[in-house]
Amino acid sequence: MMELGGNIKLENFENLDPIKLVVVKKVVGNYAKKISEKHPFQELKLVLTADNEFKVDSILTKENKETRASSSDKNLFYALNQALDNLTKAL
Repeated sequence: MMELGGNIKLENFENLDPIKLVVVKKVVGNYAKKISEKHPFQELKLVLTADNEFKVDSILTKENKETRASSSDKNLFYALNQALDNLTKAL
């Protein structure tokens, strides 16, 4: 598991191509900043599952309550963006 900034955790992203990982970190960082401006949170955790498709589960912990959203697609970046967008809408 990787940590970004202490309260952002990426699980199962370790085996990604380093270039893809840079983009993932940038996308997650931008969403985390946008979310925290309106909804300060304790933790944002993203879990990647890669079989035939990439599935991204996002879990945001705020005031000891979890909000979850997920998405899957053959394109990693689309799945990541959709999972975080769905999470933002669920807040």
